[in-house]
Amino acid sequence: MSTHDASNDQQADKRIRPYQLAIALGCGIALFTVISGIVPMITGWHNDNEWHREVFGNIPGPIKVAFYTVIPLVLVWGSFEFAKRIKNWERGAPAQRRTTKKNAKKRAEDYRAGVYMQTLLRDSAAGLMHSMIYFGFLVLLGVTTTLEIDHQLPEDLKFLHGRTYQAYAFVGDLAGLVFTVGVTWAILRRYIQKPYRIRIKSKMDHVLGLGSLFVIGVSGFGAEMFRIALGTAQGEDMEFEQWSFIGYPLSQTVDGMSVGSLETWHQAWWILHVVAFIVFLAILPLTMLRHMFTSPLNMYLRDKDRPKGAMKPMPNLMETELESFGASVVEDFTWKQLLDTDACTMCGRCTSVCPAHATGKPLDPREIVLKTGEVMAASADANVTPPLNTDSEITISSNSLFDRITPEEVWSCTTCKACDEVCPVNIEILDKILDMRRYLSLMESNFPTELGNAYRSMENQMNPWGMNQGERADWADDLGHVKVVDPGEPFEAEYLYWVGCAGSFDDKNKKVTQSMAKLLTRAGIEVAILGPSEMCTGDSARRSGNEYLFQMLAMPNIEMLNGMGVKKIITQCPHCFNTLLNEYPQLGGNYEVVHHTSLLEQLIDEGKLDVSSATLEERITYHDSCYLGRHNDIYMSPRKVVGSIKGIEVVEMGRNGTKGMCCGAGGARMWMEESIGTKVNDERALEAISTGATRVATACPFCYIMLDDGVKAAGKDDDEVKVADLAIHVLDAIEEGERMAAKQEAHLNKPFTEPVRGIAAHGVGTPAPADEVGETPIEVRDT
Repeated sequence: MSTHDASNDQQADKRIRPYQLAIALGCGIALFTVISGIVPMITGWHNDNEWHREVFGNIPGPIKVAFYTVIPLVLVWGSFEFAKRIKNWERGAPAQRRTTKKNAKKRAEDYRAGVYMQTLLRDSAAGLMHSMIYFGFLVLLGVTTTLEIDHQLPEDLKFLHGRTYQAYAFVGDLAGLVFTVGVTWAILRRYIQKPYRIRIKSKMDHVLGLGSLFVIGVSGFGAEMFRIALGTAQGEDMEFEQWSFIGYPLSQTVDGMSVGSLETWHQAWWILHVVAFIVFLAILPLTMLRHMFTSPLNMYLRDKDRPKGAMKPMPNLMETELESFGASVVEDFTWKQLLDTDACTMCGRCTSVCPAHATGKPLDPREIVLKTGEVMAASADANVTPPLNTDSEITISSNSLFDRITPEEVWSCTTCKACDEVCPVNIEILDKILDMRRYLSLMESNFPTELGNAYRSMENQMNPWGMNQGERADWADDLGHVKVVDPGEPFEAEYLYWVGCAGSFDDKNKKVTQSMAKLLTRAGIEVAILGPSEMCTGDSARRSGNEYLFQMLAMPNIEMLNGMGVKKIITQCPHCFNTLLNEYPQLGGNYEVVHHTSLLEQLIDEGKLDVSSATLEERITYHDSCYLGRHNDIYMSPRKVVGSIKGIEVVEMGRNGTKGMCCGAGGARMWMEESIGTKVNDERALEAISTGATRVATACPFCYIMLDDGVKAAGKDDDEVKVADLAIHVLDAIEEGERMAAKQEAHLNKPFTEPVRGIAAHGVGTPAPADEVGETPIEVRDT
């Protein structure tokens, strides 16, 4: 080792580690608690105002000493337990999650969105329930802290008396009521209502957590009730406590009890309250309650140094040799991915939206997180509890992730990102699955047989369809106006139209390409295509973990595009769009990439594509592409394009937008057989049919194929439900409008005759003789 390296290691050793900060923070709070107990005993400062609350009133000295002894000890113990968990995260690889001037604002926004329950509030009931518990607890913590601050101050600085105290008492009771109702609601939801995603994961952690919180809330009111009643029994005027709108009415119910009984009951409730809080502190680092700290931290760290739709970058594998690829052991994940496991609230929202899980596949996204955490805990140097304490012992022989996670789970994923999108605490589940795929694919060649066929086709024919590259531009033969450029020629068109493999070779999607080419011509947009020079972008290779094959395809594409000077690219495939826009920059390819739905929206808004006469008297539903929507947040452009067509009735499927259901083809699932459970595309197709739509609009070639197959499998032909890409529907509407306009014009300009009776010869109202009825031509013009 060089002197420079040794010096760097020494500096790294001297840095304060995160786990050390946790210990320091816990010990600091414990020391403050001890001091806050000692100081009032020395100073003897009291509040002489009639309207106030005496701290530790009716509480014997030994119990106060125990209070200021046990709680600090528990705080110190808890900080060391948290430190163990943090050291466990530090086993992970580095992750660039530093806070900088550039991302500080975004980090603050992510944190605020998380603690304000914005994601949870998508489910209004669950969001409200959690908000009641969370904000109620925070306010109660603030109320307790305020009382302790006032307790430390000299007489002339004490502020918690008079009207201020009454307002304080009102806020305290209100927060206590909100908190207790929220906890009660959570208990009823988990153990009475029992939603599936919650029922299957209800363990002892939840009993301890909800139980301690419930006792804290109820015992707080119990102690307040007997405190007020005791004051009344001792002859004090407690009318000012009416602002304690829960405690004061309750105190009236025990008015007749003796002073001695009231003192005993008050002490009992107060001790129960404190014991419940101590239990809460003790189980905090050991149970899933820890997410009260880890979840906000995870939300704060959400922003990362790569686009939302991009996988983690890897070095140039053509030039770099790596001993291992992907993730097979705990240490292969980053520290942020390991923090995820302790930030998980086990709510099961990821499970509820996973298309693989919903159709009977082995995958459960929540289990990926929990199993990773179980392996991490079981293989830790120190004794650390798993993310969720289970009822049975789990035997793990090493730190291998595949001791708990099966390849079948990993390969069932469609990479739709629904789990990441719905997670209220920003856990990155998809990254873990993709990292494990990299290991299975590159290190063990453990992938479905059909995927091997796609790999060979991409390697030999440069496309997963296994078609001849020379046929890439055949779709344009009948159009006659599409320019095919050679990489050696200067690129002079405004846009490069990246057709993609499906748009070039699949019969259904060739029609999409042709329709889009016609629409671009109508709009006066000059485009060119690469034809046989265009290769697969490598999306399926990368999403299935074959980074070697991805780079083998991507690098020649990037070299060609850069050499031609291409700046703007149009795609009709969201997978190509995502790869070109978000992942090629990792390898030196930076382009302005637009998806055809966004371009159509722009052309319509600018009036370049005239849809003023476009019409379809039909009912249409739009299916969100995962790689357009959740991976790149494009939801409204396709809907605005559909909405620009006259006569059409737009209906949404039950699962749409951020909650849209995958077609089942993402993550290279397009090339794998689906032999377990219901086919994902069949279930999605039934949802589309149930809307009563006569047309289904897609914005992705895979979605087009999968939904069309699903609709056909449900017994619906094109006459009943037509599935097609948005471009086809738009062109149909424009051409239908033109046909109607032409028919109307022909009708208006065509002379027609009308019988005219001989009014002049025979008088008004007198019918002319039959032989005198003639036909006089009447020309009707468009005025």
